[in-house]
Amino acid sequence: MMASDLIQVLITVPIAEDLVERLQQISPRLQITQLPAQKGKDIPPHVWERTEILYTIYALPEANQAPNLHWVQFHFAGIEFALNLPLFQNADISFTTLSGAGTPQAAEFAVMALLALGHENPRMMEMQRKAEWDKSYWDTWNPHELRDSTVGIVGYGSVGREIARLLQPFNVTILATKRDAMHPQDTGYILKGLGDPEGQLFHRLYPPQALCSMLKDCDFVVLTLPLTPETIYSFGKNELEAMRPDAYLVNICRGQIVDQEALLNALQSKRIAGAALDVFPEEPLPASSPFWKLPNVLISPHVAGNSIHYDERAIELFSENLRRYVNGTSLLNRIDTQHQY
Repeated sequence: MMASDLIQVLITVPIAEDLVERLQQISPRLQITQLPAQKGKDIPPHVWERTEILYTIYALPEANQAPNLHWVQFHFAGIEFALNLPLFQNADISFTTLSGAGTPQAAEFAVMALLALGHENPRMMEMQRKAEWDKSYWDTWNPHELRDSTVGIVGYGSVGREIARLLQPFNVTILATKRDAMHPQDTGYILKGLGDPEGQLFHRLYPPQALCSMLKDCDFVVLTLPLTPETIYSFGKNELEAMRPDAYLVNICRGQIVDQEALLNALQSKRIAGAALDVFPEEPLPASSPFWKLPNVLISPHVAGNSIHYDERAIELFSENLRRYVNGTSLLNRIDTQHQY
């Protein structure tokens, strides 16, 4: 094989050797270099010059540093941090995300949060810390059961679809929003047997403009939106006021989706019943944040997407895209530069 036939692949993420070997078996044309790096400047110039495919988190070349670069596969689904870089102005480079690979764990986390909120887990944990047994529990403990409830999913992407699938045994009414509500099918990467590929599990699909109409009917609301110029702080005072006073909010996407002051006021005044918050605009959440002390809030440190199987699922997606690249077919999860996800 001539050197010109080789496809130079650079992986800047520390991936187990057996997973790298799995990639190598896709085609003899692939020449894989693994060079863990946090920043683009950590990669030697001569490596950038030869790289055709890049698998990375944050390590990206300067706009003219990688003349042979044709495709960047990100290790995460949310890549809003990179969208304004000059590299994204290069129309000759394709950019793809890991959307769909982290679906199982994020969806499980959301369902856990729904159950925990409905069964007053924050109150339970407070009692445990104080070593108190509520003697009036028979009269005061009234859980909001997930069964037969209405769950609103704001952003019917890969995670939202898997949440809908997991909720089927609870006989839940699923309401959801989708930017293009006229096309409910999932065109991105889907793990086998998961999600809602054809868009059949919801009871009603709303465009984003009708979000408040949906919220008034929900017992629980789950945010699974990508962070884009259109969605930043899109869930604010009006949306929180549209929710019922006995409804709960779960945010597992990005903290910047929600107006934090409006959310704090809604929780403090019990305008909504409670919230499970895995993400915040500032992370780590400062110790001085009033969210820590709210009795109706569950806080977690941005871990909804964590899994011991993450790398394996990531490489499974990357493998599929590598096959497509080698065969000259379209890549999965290509970033739409107009909508920025």
